[in-house]
Amino acid sequence: MQLDGVPGEALGDEELDRELEHLHETRHAVLLHGSEQALTHHTQRTEELEHTWLRRHPERAVDPDRLRAGARARVGQPPR
Repeated sequence: MQLDGVPGEALGDEELDRELEHLHETRHAVLLHGSEQALTHHTQRTEELEHTWLRRHPERAVDPDRLRAGARARVGQPPR
């Protein structure tokens, strides 16, 4: 399926970041109030741009609190 918009690979880094930020800002409204077609398109476009971002940033910084061990530590559970 061809999505509307510039392909993720054709976007510069700043444009890609801006597009992703906009998609993340609008996700909740599309989920609650968008048509099935709008939700499907939004999901596909978000997936496309997120995969593009991850390919460009394979060594991204991962916050230890965002890992299972970090979450368990926050609630006082021992690590597994």
